[in-house]
Amino acid sequence: MMMKSIVAALSVLAAGAAWAADGTPASADAQLIKQGEYLSRAGDCIACHTAKDGKPFAGGLGIDSPLGTIYSTNITPDKDTGIGNYTLEDFDRAVRHGVAKDGHSLYPAMPYTSYAKVSPEDVKALYAYFMHGVAPVKQANKDTDITWPLSMRWPLGVWRWMFAPDVATAPVTATAANDADKQALLRGQYLVEGLGHCSTCHTPRGFALQEKALTAADGSAFLSGGVVDGWVAKNLRGDMVDGLGAWSKEDIAAFLKSGRNGHSAAFGGMAQVVQDSTQHLTDADVNAIAVYLKSLPPVNKDATKALAYNDTVAQALRTGKDTSDGAMTFLNNCAACHRSTGKGYAETFPQLALSSTVNSADPASLIHIVLKGAQMPGTSAAPTAYAMPGFDWRLTDKEVADVVSFVRASWGNQGAAVSASDVAKVRKEVGAAKAPAR
Repeated sequence: MMMKSIVAALSVLAAGAAWAADGTPASADAQLIKQGEYLSRAGDCIACHTAKDGKPFAGGLGIDSPLGTIYSTNITPDKDTGIGNYTLEDFDRAVRHGVAKDGHSLYPAMPYTSYAKVSPEDVKALYAYFMHGVAPVKQANKDTDITWPLSMRWPLGVWRWMFAPDVATAPVTATAANDADKQALLRGQYLVEGLGHCSTCHTPRGFALQEKALTAADGSAFLSGGVVDGWVAKNLRGDMVDGLGAWSKEDIAAFLKSGRNGHSAAFGGMAQVVQDSTQHLTDADVNAIAVYLKSLPPVNKDATKALAYNDTVAQALRTGKDTSDGAMTFLNNCAACHRSTGKGYAETFPQLALSSTVNSADPASLIHIVLKGAQMPGTSAAPTAYAMPGFDWRLTDKEVADVVSFVRASWGNQGAAVSASDVAKVRKEVGAAKAPAR
């Protein structure tokens, strides 16, 4: 590991050989800065390093953790409060190694375990952008809300030693220059495992809050789903019911570009990812991501059968034969948009029938949406940001449980029922309004 780290450091220094002593490009390389801007989009740096209504990349966004709130740092080139005094080597140590300029370890809320896979050449481009393409903002960094002794930084060095991978020395490329399929697969792998840091949300965590897998080679836990801020970050593997098994490469690409497709719509944190990151990627890169994700086998290799639509419930709703509490709550609150068929309206109001979100083993996202609502991102490909209102003020815990259970058991869905206590737990976790009295 030590030898690999030395080689990586030498690679970064070699990549920076054409730079002046003050850290500026030896020539005004606009193309390098432009490339860095694109890579910052792929890494979605703005998402964490920009507070609500704040200046871009000036930090200050509160990030909840089991230890307390961590605030993102100012990564503008301001020399007093930002990273204006960082050299290329300093920048690389922070981005890929998780070590700040002054030597303290960064919290892994900064996904350096994924960024370790970014090539030295791309680190150089990112550095060019943040030093010469971002406006400096004088804004002091905020201390964490983590209390002592949990706020001590030295255990983070142990954490890095235990869980951080070796950094990349070069991008992985196809051996045959004309092997387009292989090149797309490797490019997609590079983006998903590296700058895209998809596993940060979509991979379950272990005993020390580490991702249980950082690459597909680490096992089927990689991208098998996680929970973030009260949302279930869905399984991105080939499972038919709760994964991407029923999605085509074109479906995945459309979702990343527009935030919606025939199966689902982006909500929660993923809506922001589409808004600020994936919609800005080239078609080639979006397609490469889709190729790679479709290459991942399912977690449950025995469950190869897709769910099939069943119109029994649709007919019962249409004829008034189903008067159960869940059915009536659905008709009174949901059917106008999602229709009695559960099929919604294509790319406007998402279908509930056969939805991987609806059929997820963990119903937290579905409960969350019913309580607090959600909004699709507005994108260049689909400018209208359709939204669903929250029903936390209108429906009791039992009524939410009834309608969610109804949806999870209708039109061919096979999700388990949820209870009023399940809803009450989510209501508290996501800060929804107090349940109405009945």
